[in-house]
Amino acid sequence: MTRTIRRILANLPYIAIILVLAIVPLFISNLYYIQVMIFIGIYIILALSLNLLNGYVGLLSIGHAAFYGIGAYASAKLVKEAGLPFLLAMPAAGFIAGLFGYLIAKPTLRLSGIYMTLATLGFNMIFFLVLQNWMSFTNGPLGIMDIPPPAIFGYQIESRLQYYYLIFFLVLLTVGSMHRLMTCRFGRALVGIRENELAAEAMGVHTTRYKIQAFVLAAFYAGIAGSYYAHFVKYISPDSFYIYESFILLAMLAFGGQGNLIGPVVGAAILIIIPEIFRFLQEYRMLVYGSILVVMMLVRRQGLLGGREYSLKLTWFEEKEQSVYTRGDKFLPTE
Repeated sequence: MTRTIRRILANLPYIAIILVLAIVPLFISNLYYIQVMIFIGIYIILALSLNLLNGYVGLLSIGHAAFYGIGAYASAKLVKEAGLPFLLAMPAAGFIAGLFGYLIAKPTLRLSGIYMTLATLGFNMIFFLVLQNWMSFTNGPLGIMDIPPPAIFGYQIESRLQYYYLIFFLVLLTVGSMHRLMTCRFGRALVGIRENELAAEAMGVHTTRYKIQAFVLAAFYAGIAGSYYAHFVKYISPDSFYIYESFILLAMLAFGGQGNLIGPVVGAAILIIIPEIFRFLQEYRMLVYGSILVVMMLVRRQGLLGGREYSLKLTWFEEKEQSVYTRGDKFLPTE
């Protein structure tokens, strides 16, 4: 009982933040602010999904926007043409994106270093060209219009406030599921691969299998974000999933920090809010993101909150690092 109370007290900062984020939108009359919060939620999911690869496994992927676009187009086509309900189309879009993640990971993970990174970049560019030129399926540069809004158990989501609570739920689900993944043997195996792949492999960890699984999961989460985006804006085009989006996600990780669940959330929130404050610099947005990457690499390579391990029982100081040993492919903490 005492341990349960201590855990609740340790999680009070999270509980307070969740309650504030759940209540505050009820008192916001300006729909523009709610829309900005919705886009923050979308990019939080995308940044967390990329963090699974870049932060936890140590694989540098710069083509993540492709999986975002696959989820968006898949969900739009499934709902508009196949007549699938939103509650089935969203996870189906995630699975389709995950399938593409598997198809890309299987050959590219044989490469190493910059070659694997360039392969993900090439995939993003190929995906963009396919969207641009496959007129019969994607409608080319004109995109897909009149995407129906989400309908959940017969209840149609229409207002900005309703969209906000949907993305709020998806963000909570994403953070909770990733926390569970990273605190089980799967997550510890990924960290072991990141720290020393040769040592992890020598201790029985099937590194290629874990990398492919991480790639598929990252693509799945990106596909979920893409599905929500398509039904929120009700219009998608190839320009929304160009390589620029991948660099924006990289900037969010570089700014907020990677290798934990808090840094990508902070990075996504700040780098969505700042361009909205300085809208007169909208034409120079990519210059701003590039400058952030350069400055953070020079000043603090691990990002604002990088270099620390956070969990849902957060304490705002570095906890004693735990060493790990393996038994088979199961990483276990030692006292």
